[in-house]
Amino acid sequence: MSGGGGGLGKVEVRLKWDPSPLGEAPRHLDIVAATYSADDPYGRPAYVVHYDSRSPDGTINMTRNSQTGMGFGFVEVMVLEFDRLSPAYGRVVVGVAIHQDGGPRTFGDISNAGVVVVQGYRQLATEDFAQVADFTAATVAEFTRDSSGVWEMREMIRGFDTDPVLFTMEMGSPQH
Repeated sequence: MSGGGGGLGKVEVRLKWDPSPLGEAPRHLDIVAATYSADDPYGRPAYVVHYDSRSPDGTINMTRNSQTGMGFGFVEVMVLEFDRLSPAYGRVVVGVAIHQDGGPRTFGDISNAGVVVVQGYRQLATEDFAQVADFTAATVAEFTRDSSGVWEMREMIRGFDTDPVLFTMEMGSPQH
């Protein structure tokens, strides 16, 4: 799926989920982006962006972060500025990981979870995690730069049964 016209520019990934029931440990989900070099788009990530970091050049960063959900719509937002991303990078994979504090949790354990990818007012993708309900992390989108430098997006829903740290190393692999 393409952003249309000249490809993708500034894109937002928005995440929502409801807080844990009274008496349970907080449920904490995170948007994660792994950026890969143009020379090795399926190798190790050149860098990873999550709630406690941003890209070295500021083109990928978290503008809103939640550690509990709150149930007030999209409470976590990551901004990706593809029109400013260095030509050294050719692929970005975005996913969502569930922190495993307070016991193992899967997407099936998280109520009202959802992610949407937008460019301006245009919705590019939406996911409710139903197809990855038994997993602890999932990729949601893959962004690639073509030979003319235009960025395109495709939905990439793949579940992973791993912790957030290992997920960042596995999420961009071609096979899973």
